[in-house]
Amino acid sequence: MVIFDITTSVDGFVAGPNASLENPLGEGGMQLHDWATVTRAWRERHGMGGGESNADSDLIAESLTRQGALIMGRRMFSGGSGPWEDDPNRDGWWGDDPPFHNPVFVLTNHSRETVTKDEGTTFTFVTDGIEAALEQARAAAADKDVFVVGGAETVQQYLAAGLIDEFEIHVAPMLLGAGTQLFGELGANLPQVELDTVVSSPAATHVRYRVVK
Repeated sequence: MVIFDITTSVDGFVAGPNASLENPLGEGGMQLHDWATVTRAWRERHGMGGGESNADSDLIAESLTRQGALIMGRRMFSGGSGPWEDDPNRDGWWGDDPPFHNPVFVLTNHSRETVTKDEGTTFTFVTDGIEAALEQARAAAADKDVFVVGGAETVQQYLAAGLIDEFEIHVAPMLLGAGTQLFGELGANLPQVELDTVVSSPAATHVRYRVVK
């Protein structure tokens, strides 16, 4: 399956306004993920101890077991654009030990060699479009799922192209008022969706949808 999994504010923003290299999720954007960062499953994946064992943690753990490969946009990888030699964050946000532990395929207009990190994370840079990235990700994922993890523009491209099978939106109990909208303008060919599950906690509401093919 091809799945996107993303957190939004109640008013539908995945990042706040005025995003920058120093503050990639914009004003207030980091707070969107407070529900996740306190959980045991999230902290374990990031090499940290402690954390809460609750419904939010169980949901993250389930998602991690399903992941075989991931797809992200260039801006999610580094926040940059243009030639890699001009990107001040060309190595990405996560250092030598990213939390993915799977092959990651990065959509970009500028080619470069695959980058190998610790714990099984590789970054392959795909310059020939979303379908080519998906083909490579499916091969790498084998019998597991491919997760489209962001940002919003990448999610929109896959959804508009009819390539998403399922998606999960984690709604954080906050309003951002402005920033980057999850769905934006999808065009005329809107997918039909049906509700699968809803899991609620004090920290977030998690809604899973299936795309009707």
